[in-house]
Amino acid sequence: MADVRTNIQSIDPVWEQIQDEARQAVLDEPLVGGFVHACILHHKSLEKALSYRVAAKLASNEMSMVVVREIVEEAYAAEPALVAASRADLVAIFERDPACHRLLQPILYFKGYQAIQAYRIGHYLWTQGHKDLAYFFQMRVSEIFGVDIHPAAKIGRGIMIDHAHSIVIGETAVVGDNVSMLHSVTLGGTGKEEEDRHPKIGNGVLIGAGAKVLGNIRVGHCSRIAAGSVVLQNVPECKTVAGIPAKIVGEAGCDQPAVSMNHMLGPDAK
Repeated sequence: MADVRTNIQSIDPVWEQIQDEARQAVLDEPLVGGFVHACILHHKSLEKALSYRVAAKLASNEMSMVVVREIVEEAYAAEPALVAASRADLVAIFERDPACHRLLQPILYFKGYQAIQAYRIGHYLWTQGHKDLAYFFQMRVSEIFGVDIHPAAKIGRGIMIDHAHSIVIGETAVVGDNVSMLHSVTLGGTGKEEEDRHPKIGNGVLIGAGAKVLGNIRVGHCSRIAAGSVVLQNVPECKTVAGIPAKIVGEAGCDQPAVSMNHMLGPDAK
């Protein structure tokens, strides 16, 4: 019975699908064969592949790929929730991004996915007291991906950062589960105040491109922030806000705006 349980536990449909997609990619485009083998087909699990991918992106003259990879693998082994979050993020992108046609794509090509996985390692290191290592990860994520997330920030699962250019998330920010945001989003402070000074984003929120959410304010579950808005006050649940400064312009339009990815203002907009 123990062998049967082990075999059942070893079945991983997500990883099997990623491997199948990788093999097909090599057949379709042999010139990427070495790249795809190094990133996917040489590994026995998703976490092994992710540890390689993160290390390959973040390694530098200051810290070798071997060392970075050891750090990531130790984090995955110690905290299974990191791997679960990486899977939730992967599925979120596959389901929400019309440009994503395979689970393989975010791992290989999408810097939003890669950046958030590297942030997750940095956050784990921060919680374990390895703050300088966490700062190193933050620095490299910012340099490589143009995504600056403080390692102390708390970010939930099922996150999609589309395009992921010029993203800033501050130290005391909190982002819930199943949140989607586009490029040039800032979750920042309003000055030099200390302590709790950054936004708290609820579950299922959709944040449009270029939106700025500033200060220790709350954005309610399943709300929408229109592109280019500057949000300075609390946002109730299931509302759409737009403008500078942002004001409520209508309902969210559906019960899961982060999943529907509908950025259009409805007929009830004011």
